[in-house]
Amino acid sequence: MSDAAQPTAAEVRAAAEAVKAALDRHLAAVENRTGEDDPAVYAAFNSLAAAAEAYDERLYDRYDEVTPFEIPGADDSLPPYAGPEEPNALSVLIRRDYAVVEPQRLLAQAQRIADVDPEVDGPESVPMVGTSVHAALGVLFGEYEPDEIASRHKEFGLEEGDSTLWVSATDEIPEPGEWLSTPFDQADPQRIVCRFDVSSVFDEDELGEDLDDLDEEAES
Repeated sequence: MSDAAQPTAAEVRAAAEAVKAALDRHLAAVENRTGEDDPAVYAAFNSLAAAAEAYDERLYDRYDEVTPFEIPGADDSLPPYAGPEEPNALSVLIRRDYAVVEPQRLLAQAQRIADVDPEVDGPESVPMVGTSVHAALGVLFGEYEPDEIASRHKEFGLEEGDSTLWVSATDEIPEPGEWLSTPFDQADPQRIVCRFDVSSVFDEDELGEDLDDLDEEAES
């Protein structure tokens, strides 16, 4: 970026003042909220996020520095809940990502399962599970529940990535087999009761270390 395109120090300062004002407005909206999904709080949150992003960009362009804050963008936040106040049914949507980091460990575990129970995934697949990652994954996920794989993933040569769990309100339980071909197509963000995300960008240990550092600086 050329010097001419860089923001001035005054523009960076103005962006910082905008963040402070947005913080005050957000706190005021929270203090005076009228319900669980008060639109004023939602609007104040988005304004704060926009102000923080603008300040971060100007700070980086002018001084090559960044802020320690990571505010989710509008696409990452859920819209206000618009489902029934007392849901009669619910759906739990789960996604977990894994990287296959130790293929040989995965192949060995799958072969061990097949050796113990040759019918576990059909006899024709047994010769393949020790040499094919695709076949080995089929054996692994056919033998263990997803929660057990999540707790033992290192044993199977897997590394955890991001995961998310959405609890969504529904009007009634669908007919058996009705949604199995398109399990996630019916998810309505406005019917999400609660959501739990696990990601390396939200590492609580790193956050705790940063807070400890700030406490030590304040005491010194």
